[in-house]
Amino acid sequence: MAKIHPTAIVEDGAILADGVEVGPFCVVGSKVRLGRGVKLVSHNSVTGNTSIGENTIVHPFAALGQPPQSLAYKGEDTKLVIGANNLIREHVTMHPGLVSGRGETTVGDNCMFMAGSHIAHDCKLGNHIVIANNTMLGGHVDVADYVWFGGGSAVHQYSRIGRHAFVGGMAGLEGDLIPFGSVIGNRAHLAGLNLVGLKRRGFSREVIHDVRAAYRLLFAEEGTLQERMDDVAETFANNAEVMEIINFMRQGKNRSLCLPRRDERVEA
Repeated sequence: MAKIHPTAIVEDGAILADGVEVGPFCVVGSKVRLGRGVKLVSHNSVTGNTSIGENTIVHPFAALGQPPQSLAYKGEDTKLVIGANNLIREHVTMHPGLVSGRGETTVGDNCMFMAGSHIAHDCKLGNHIVIANNTMLGGHVDVADYVWFGGGSAVHQYSRIGRHAFVGGMAGLEGDLIPFGSVIGNRAHLAGLNLVGLKRRGFSREVIHDVRAAYRLLFAEEGTLQERMDDVAETFANNAEVMEIINFMRQGKNRSLCLPRRDERVEA
């Protein structure tokens, strides 16, 4: 049975699973679905066609499911889908998708969204992502698992970020960030690999060694990028992590690839 504070407003039609807590001065819309154990701490607005997975905790003044910040939105019944076991801190905003996009914004499981972070329409986020304070993701951004964002960072619309990547604080990312990569600066440039993250998550010394070697070859001065990609793919064909980088680079179509600065091309 759900526990609803007397000052909260839960509109008819909302679906609240067992163990849901709706705290003081929250507003829950008629199309909202809250999974088992979801907790709205206080002063939360959850509206639109929004679902939140079990055991997610939403802290005060977060606004989830409000209309997208796009002139293309005309009131269509698009979705915001938030997974399980997420921590959503104060003043976080997440918006549903557009009909002209995916039609939904999706957030995976076990993510942390620190105060003031923003997830725009049609974003697709994986699992175990950490987004620090005041980070902004533009529309249609794809973020894979285990990505970390430093505070005040920003990501341009349609950019892709691969697994285990790191976006440094205050970085402005305009393009695609390779898996395991690390970017800094405004505008952001590739500044090597997220070696700290790889070590923390248990990647072997052999895997890290190969990924570093592949990085140096990919962003060396000799030949074209396509030639270097082909050489790395042949040399490291049996290394799943290196091939993940190569496949990511080959699949890009909307944004250019984030590259090292010329004087940093061989650093890892």
